[in-house]
Amino acid sequence: MGGRNQPGVHRVASDRSPLRVGGLVRHHRLLVPGAAAACLLLAIPASAADATPGAPGVGDSYYPSYGNGGYDVSHYDLRLKYQPTTDRLEGTTTVLATATQDLSRFNLDFALDVSEVLVGGKKAAFTATGDHELEITPAAPLDKGRPFTVVVRYHGTPSKVEASGFTAWLRTPDGAVAAGEPESAWWWYPSNDHPLDKATYDVSVAVPDGTQAISNGTLQSTSSKLGWTRYNWRSAKPQATYLTTLAVGKFDITKDTTASGLPVINAYSKDLGDNAGAARASVERSAEIVDWESTVFGPYPFEALGGYVPNVPTGFALETQTRPFYSPRQFSRGANASVVVHELAHQWFGDSVSLKDWRDIWINEGFASYAQWLWSEKEGEGTAQELADYTYASYPADDPFWTVKPADPGAENQFHGAVYDRGALALQALRNKVGDKDFFAIIKGWTAKNRYGNASVRDFITFAEKVSGKPLDELFETWLYTPAKPAASAAKAAAVSPAKAVAKPKSWDRIQATHSAHRH
Repeated sequence: MGGRNQPGVHRVASDRSPLRVGGLVRHHRLLVPGAAAACLLLAIPASAADATPGAPGVGDSYYPSYGNGGYDVSHYDLRLKYQPTTDRLEGTTTVLATATQDLSRFNLDFALDVSEVLVGGKKAAFTATGDHELEITPAAPLDKGRPFTVVVRYHGTPSKVEASGFTAWLRTPDGAVAAGEPESAWWWYPSNDHPLDKATYDVSVAVPDGTQAISNGTLQSTSSKLGWTRYNWRSAKPQATYLTTLAVGKFDITKDTTASGLPVINAYSKDLGDNAGAARASVERSAEIVDWESTVFGPYPFEALGGYVPNVPTGFALETQTRPFYSPRQFSRGANASVVVHELAHQWFGDSVSLKDWRDIWINEGFASYAQWLWSEKEGEGTAQELADYTYASYPADDPFWTVKPADPGAENQFHGAVYDRGALALQALRNKVGDKDFFAIIKGWTAKNRYGNASVRDFITFAEKVSGKPLDELFETWLYTPAKPAASAAKAAAVSPAKAVAKPKSWDRIQATHSAHRH
């Protein structure tokens, strides 16, 4: 995408130029060598002498160029204007961050055209590198520990922009949706795009009158002026970039509150056709499902809940924070509460407790899948044990299913069925090993200990051992890390039936449909 961002102007002063600090110009006289020379060096701010560029990625195992080093974001403020008929997006994003090193320049992840960048209110040089990097050089280096503000003004037609050969910007007949994993922000706002750097959000979107804009969190206000309506959304709890979402179109919106007073906001495209009834019959159960999941996983971690179903041709669902995204195809065979259980379980596992590295995807998907097993048990459609037995029996030893390691599946298999089904099977093996009392204490303790934070598979294993008082390395090595089907003896030890003929639970097909459609 060469040339999509115009480079800013770099000015390099000669050795004879005066040193400018803030609004002052300081002239230095030549000193003799030795101690006097040391005084000259001390006169230069430490940041100017020692500042280095922030890394262009966080070094993720699967996506090393995602995210950036050198700073930590605390808040994003997005002010957008979007025209659905042309797919034209104009925006100004303000990023509040703190330097984590003496910083000479830094990157944001972004793919649209940038017209201006300000750092600390001063114009900064910038250029586009790669397919999603915005490299910014502030007018002066940033000291470690210093809070700073970045303002980026930009525009573009997101549906015409591809990065790494794909787009997370989905056009609809009456608008568009931003939803994707592990990335979706590049097409509508600049960010530090990795779950390690969570932040709070204000998202303000102006759209033509008669059109709505849906995002995360709570709707703070709306206003209309000169044919445009502005929607102001707020996410008050820490949120990973890929969990932000934007949907513009014409929706039927339902509102309610939970028993505890949390606002419930659901939205459905007006043109869902035959899938409309099944979609509503599923997503409208969100409050009921969250109430039940709260008894299993601990208190709901966020300030709002709900879901939305836009008219998109995709097949996946996504746990966008407080307001999961569902494709209409999820409901083509009727109501599907199981997919709602899965995406809402992610509010604890993936959204509140987020992964440290994308190889840790099991702490998201294994737990959300096991939530479906628990729901099946509650609904009398097959116990978690029956689902574990059927999963083990369904895949012969030579099936490629067993070659995928849920604890480190590889980027190409990040959303493989094994991460879901074998991932849930590992949790049932743990439950059988430590007993229900300790198992559910582990689950609730895990979400409480890591609330709004980040964790890894190894962190979970360590935590489970601490709570249960039992060594669990062998169990997890067998079920999460070994690229082969666990032997019948290992299955028996985990109280999983190794029998070849096991009755299929009623919930099996629905859960499988959810998993296959959840792959992004």
